[in-house]
Amino acid sequence: MCRSLAAKTLLMALVCTAPILASRAWAAESPAEPKPQYQFEAITIAAAKADEPLAPALSVQKAVGYLDQGALAWSGSKKCVTCHTNGVYLTVRPALAARVGPPEAKVREFFVATLKQKQAAKPETLKKGTAPEQVIYLAAGLAEWDRHVSGRLSAETDAALKLMLAIQRDDGTWGAAACWPPYESDSYQPATVAAMALAAAPGWLENLQDKSLQAAVARLKKYLTTTEPPHDYGRVVLLWAGTRLPGIMDQAQQAKLVEMLLKHQRADGGWSIRSFARPEQWGSGNRAAKLAAEPEFADPPSDGHMTGLALVVLAESGLPKTDKRVQSGLRWLKTHQRASGRWWTRSLNTDKYHFITFSGTAYPLLALSLYDAWPTGPAGSTAGLDAAGGR
Repeated sequence: MCRSLAAKTLLMALVCTAPILASRAWAAESPAEPKPQYQFEAITIAAAKADEPLAPALSVQKAVGYLDQGALAWSGSKKCVTCHTNGVYLTVRPALAARVGPPEAKVREFFVATLKQKQAAKPETLKKGTAPEQVIYLAAGLAEWDRHVSGRLSAETDAALKLMLAIQRDDGTWGAAACWPPYESDSYQPATVAAMALAAAPGWLENLQDKSLQAAVARLKKYLTTTEPPHDYGRVVLLWAGTRLPGIMDQAQQAKLVEMLLKHQRADGGWSIRSFARPEQWGSGNRAAKLAAEPEFADPPSDGHMTGLALVVLAESGLPKTDKRVQSGLRWLKTHQRASGRWWTRSLNTDKYHFITFSGTAYPLLALSLYDAWPTGPAGSTAGLDAAGGR
């Protein structure tokens, strides 16, 4: 969410404290003419809908196009870095560069410009509202670009990581909103992103000499190793961070979390984000009424976000492609893409824009790539995609 700090604070006070009545939680999916999910200049991306037809065959081109265009439109129209769209984009899309070309350079340029704005802001301002998460995603996105695209540490990434650690709290966390799950829901998830940002930046940790920065890194590790995650979703992102940053967990802890993740797998091979936390466990619990009123509450369906994320984490944890549970998950992804290129995931927050379909598309693509399960041919990983990433 990107508004002036005053407006943002007022919005958080209203949204986070006001109860969401169950009678209103399950409104119609969208009006007769729903507004586009993303729109900026020549880019128009239609609203995400649960009843969108399935794609006749898996199309990497369409999925990549959705991610590239969605990130450009969000950055251009909203003028901010946000977890659920361009934040996810720059933390995931660079890892696909070897297969489909680099991410949109304009998104990185926007991140760099935003970094300069944050550097000019008062430190206390950066510790409030959603600003801490924006700084964390700035650092993580720039670090992933360096790792997968340029192959070297940039001055911008170095500056972003230092800014991120400069606004860290004494307990090793960052201030976080408690309104919009799964990203802006608690301090735990952004702390895992910060850990992955540190791990991604080429050579940054290995060459770190500054004692105060070393202490900040140690505080983050202590927080992640001593604090119980708020729910199983938190355990999944902790496992992901643990595969990236040494010193967060040992092999026994990793194996325990892998088993937890596998126990959530559904009969159809997918995973549902709604099974990873009780409604009242998300943030302040302000979405509990909405979630409990959903018709599928008792048996939530598999979704793109959680199935993709689960398989990404399993891949990075070392579970092989030959594992039957992995194979089942990959089949779900290959057969549940929608005609637009997205994978459907219903928002945990409102039934309006369903911005979570963005990560619900980025994670499946990354999972399929990590397991070398992209199709070949006209809709496959390289056909029709030029060095600019399919444009």
